[in-house]
Amino acid sequence: MAELKQIIASMPSLRLTVEAHGLMAKKTLGQNFLLDSNITDKIIRTSLDNQHRKSFAGMHIYEIGPGPGGLTRSILKATPDKLTVIEMDERCIGIMEELRAKTGNIMEIINGDALKFDFGHTENIPRQIISNLPYNVSVPLLTGWLKNIDRFAALTLMFQKEVADRITAPLCTKDYGRLSVLAQLQCKITRLFDLNPECFVPAPKIWSTILLFEPAATPLTTPQINKLEKLTMQAFAQRRKMIRQSLKSVPALEAKCAAAGIPLTARPEEISPQQFLSLSASL
Repeated sequence: MAELKQIIASMPSLRLTVEAHGLMAKKTLGQNFLLDSNITDKIIRTSLDNQHRKSFAGMHIYEIGPGPGGLTRSILKATPDKLTVIEMDERCIGIMEELRAKTGNIMEIINGDALKFDFGHTENIPRQIISNLPYNVSVPLLTGWLKNIDRFAALTLMFQKEVADRITAPLCTKDYGRLSVLAQLQCKITRLFDLNPECFVPAPKIWSTILLFEPAATPLTTPQINKLEKLTMQAFAQRRKMIRQSLKSVPALEAKCAAAGIPLTARPEEISPQQFLSLSASL
């Protein structure tokens, strides 16, 4: 462990690495680079603390969109058994290869689209995903992982703050919606901390938030998720209307709502994730 930390500490700074490779962030890829190792180390340390872990020993970590490798270095210092980085931007692959050359065969580098990556294969060690998610694909990536959350021990993910607010939104708020319902049913979600735009290069116009997702004791099955998604899509498509109107196509709606403890006069933002689940089970 100490040897790996020393190797990483001896490497050129991230700013020098970015300059050497002429790596300018691409807006089309949703890139905003995090170059301060104090912050990337804090992300990993805070995630581990909340998981009651001291390191990633015995884990396979996947990082999506490593860019110049700031978060990658911090992950490596936490000594995972294996680290797989998935990067679309070919300009960043050379940086990853330099890092792999110095840190040994722990790393696997995949030049591809994380949206198309298959996490369905089985492994003999637990796996986690850690990522400063590209802004433009953060929600579809998260939704896919949530639907298969039983494949992961945890997810440590950075979002635009407004997206994190939607994920963690409580009842009766404007941010509460379909994503809130799915995420909160599938996971225990811990808000780790927020990041000022000035922490990034280039600085975005918005704040960012790091969330830790830990799978629920009994995650939903695919049939349960399919029913839930159909119901919440219908309800939140008319979020200002009472459900007696927005869900009027549901047979025996009054009886099913009564069984789930939902008044017909409720609007979707007033219905808890568990109540949505109960109602969807009767469909």
